[in-house]
Amino acid sequence: MEKRHIGFELTILDSESELSPEELLLIKEAEKARAKAYAPYSRFSVGAAVMMETGEIIMGNNQENASYPSGLCAERVAIFQAGAQHPKKTIKSIAICASSKDTQLMTPAAPCGNCRQSIAEYEQRQKSPITILFRGESGPIYKCGSIADLLPLAFDSTFLGNS
Repeated sequence: MEKRHIGFELTILDSESELSPEELLLIKEAEKARAKAYAPYSRFSVGAAVMMETGEIIMGNNQENASYPSGLCAERVAIFQAGAQHPKKTIKSIAICASSKDTQLMTPAAPCGNCRQSIAEYEQRQKSPITILFRGESGPIYKCGSIADLLPLAFDSTFLGNS
């Protein structure tokens, strides 16, 4: 038997002043997107902003539905829109900002499993990592260099015989 430890490096930024101008812009765009979220059931709003290789920013937010499984997370709204509008362009980074109407969110909310899987598909497709920034309403900003950090051993097309 063999045991392995799988870990990752996470950068924790204490303030926006530690972000590059591009990262700060992306966080601010994710906050704008969050303000437009449709979250009447969970009261948990999430905004996402995707930075393309061209510098274009594509925004998304969570869209809930009374039939709960029919809703869609902010990250997937943004990344699917990027893929639909620019199928041959590389996604450089994504910023995710969350808030709750019921409690002040002081810690970053990481992408859910479905969103991690979807981002992993785009990383594999474009053969390059996507930097991920995430934060709550205030407090620290978390940064990781790839979704592979948050989703080690991801399921991908190689399991289907498509490399």
